[in-house]
Amino acid sequence: NITNNSEWGDLLTGAYGIYENNPTNADTYGNLYNWYAVDDARDVCPEGFHVPSDEEWMELEMALGMSYSEAHNTDYRGTNEGSKLAGNADLWAAGALENNSEFGTSDFTALPGGYRNYSTGYYSNMGNDGYFWSSTAYHSKPAWNRYLDYNNSNVSRNHYNKQFGFSIRCAGN
Repeated sequence: NITNNSEWGDLLTGAYGIYENNPTNADTYGNLYNWYAVDDARDVCPEGFHVPSDEEWMELEMALGMSYSEAHNTDYRGTNEGSKLAGNADLWAAGALENNSEFGTSDFTALPGGYRNYSTGYYSNMGNDGYFWSSTAYHSKPAWNRYLDYNNSNVSRNHYNKQFGFSIRCAGN
């Protein structure tokens, strides 16, 4: 658990932080992990679970209605798959995500845990955005992730610096 912001961006090993170092935030939203925690031999997920790959995220998105070609694109894709993945409307800022009639219908319950900046270690956007790592590296510095924004019912697929602090959802083996 790295509480010092200046230490965060220098890490190339698995680490996590709690939004604003407030344990109540962890109780609600969970921890924010750098990607190195995903790739760490100590396994961030409990036995029998794993961090889903980029391909597994696409399978989930297609099962929720996204086309194959959209699933393989980057940035915002689909129609309302982000709304379907999100849950607990009172934690999200008011916007297109939670106002969509399909909000929360997948029982995935993605929460807006925000993120931790890779260069400054500062926390941002809790209540507005949810970022989730995949286990798939894009290159030596970035890895694939998913991003839900309170004002968009779609879901974004992008690659970000592995030193960002994002949420992790574990999938059963």
